[in-house]
Amino acid sequence: MSRKNANLTGILVACVTPFTEDGSAVDVANLHAQVDRMVAAGVHGLVPTGTTGEFTTLTNVEYEQVIAEFVNAANGRVSVVPGIGSTSTARVIELAQHAENAGADAIMLLPPFYDAPAFPALKVFMTSVAESITIPIMYYNVPGCTGVSLSADQLAELGDIPGVDFMKDTSGDAVSLTNLIVSKGDRIQAFNGWDSLTFVGMSLGAKASVWGMAGFIPELAVELWNTLARDKNLEGGRALWAKLWPIADFVESVNYVAAVKAAHELIGSPAGPVRPPVLPLSGEDRETLRSLLQAAGVKTV
Repeated sequence: MSRKNANLTGILVACVTPFTEDGSAVDVANLHAQVDRMVAAGVHGLVPTGTTGEFTTLTNVEYEQVIAEFVNAANGRVSVVPGIGSTSTARVIELAQHAENAGADAIMLLPPFYDAPAFPALKVFMTSVAESITIPIMYYNVPGCTGVSLSADQLAELGDIPGVDFMKDTSGDAVSLTNLIVSKGDRIQAFNGWDSLTFVGMSLGAKASVWGMAGFIPELAVELWNTLARDKNLEGGRALWAKLWPIADFVESVNYVAAVKAAHELIGSPAGPVRPPVLPLSGEDRETLRSLLQAAGVKTV
């Protein structure tokens, strides 16, 4: 099989899935508008149908629809890396092949959840999916949701599987992230995916950051990347991060998806409600978030 490459770098937005006002359907027009807004702000890639994209609430038809619409909306302007997750290997392969056929640049692959596989079974799973497509895979390391907890050595070993080139680390383990970026980069490229460790990942030299907050503060996210990762301006990066850290700390202290969707509303770019069983952010938390955004210089409505 001839494998394709993907140049994943910079700010990769963990995207919300816009729903209609009653939450009953995907709001396709809104989805395209959200993509245009983020691309105009200078982001480098889009990661739909992940945790922030509420993939677990999507019907099979919606799942494939959202992947295709993000690819269509991006129209080659930025990379698109859809999240792929299911408890069934067969369904994962089906979704992965759909993403490739739709024109995705890579996929972000979640390990099977609920019945968390042991490492040997995980390697068989990853190999099966990798052999079914030609686009690269970003392994989604999120042990708090999947129950699959891997060491840095095991994560690097996944990178030895042909086609598994990247990983998004949403473990919150700064020591493991450091080990991966500093010592394992020849085997797998690690991207930070834990909001409050964004500065850490960038300062360590991660090639990209998969960041849900970037969906509602794309300009500031790109500015942080340009300042810290591109221009190597540590003092400037610290000053920016001092404004962004309180927001990151807050969104991780409440339901993340509810906070991100509330933030979209607060900046005047609503993306519809969260789907049950997630509940909307409380009024008090919403006002806290508004204050934090304003303190960072973000206009709210």
